[in-house]
Amino acid sequence: MSNSLSIMEKGYGEFGCSHYRRRCKIRAPCCDEIFDCRHCHNESKNSIEVDPLDRHEVPRHDIKRVICSLCDREQDVQQHCINCGVCMGKYFCSKCNFFDDDVSKNQYHCDECGICRVGGEENFFHCNKCGCCYSTMLKNSHNCVEKAMHHNCAVCFEFLFDTTKDITVLPCGHTIHLECVKEMEQHFQYSCPVCSKSYCDMSRVWERLDREVASTVMPQIYRNKMVWILCNDCGENSEVNFHIVAHKCLKCSSYNTRQTRGGATSCSSEIGEI
Repeated sequence: MSNSLSIMEKGYGEFGCSHYRRRCKIRAPCCDEIFDCRHCHNESKNSIEVDPLDRHEVPRHDIKRVICSLCDREQDVQQHCINCGVCMGKYFCSKCNFFDDDVSKNQYHCDECGICRVGGEENFFHCNKCGCCYSTMLKNSHNCVEKAMHHNCAVCFEFLFDTTKDITVLPCGHTIHLECVKEMEQHFQYSCPVCSKSYCDMSRVWERLDREVASTVMPQIYRNKMVWILCNDCGENSEVNFHIVAHKCLKCSSYNTRQTRGGATSCSSEIGEI
């Protein structure tokens, strides 16, 4: 018994790639080439060096053959090598043809998503309208957006549904890479790149803008000029006094507005450091 266990554990943590630790490689059915994982294949076959006509990806469910990293035996997809008996991945999903030796990720398969996810099944729920898994902390509080993650990130344009990067759900319901949100904040951009709604508490910024507007006296020619604005946060249309600094929504007091009529169009959804 102990001997068989030692054989199964042989090579644990010694094989894999930058994406997964595993003891097997895959044969891509599309090009009949061998790669450490499907992400390695996609990065290689979708790189800028590849002719656009030849670029392609391999669907995880199409993978039928794997190669044991210890004995090089090619075989059908299965958890244990038919030749040397080694476990090719401590986590194995026969539905996704997926192997991973790093079980600290708490992988689980979601039948509704049709793919494996990480973080522990008990910590997530599948939203049928959004079409993806969200943290249970958002179960009764998130805004549903039809197929929320079945599109590209609005910043980096990577497909979100099966990305390996961390994703955050904005209050408006749109999804985006967490690292992309942090990059936006470094450029003082605090509104959703899809719908332009503010995604964090902006009350202190609005107060500072109140003071900035009050201290900036407009020339006499503009003091009675009126313009129409659309609030990106509440959707209200308002007629307000024109001001060079920003325009405040009369309904929700947000400065995340855009001028729609009454002069040159302006938008104050991007708030710089004041």
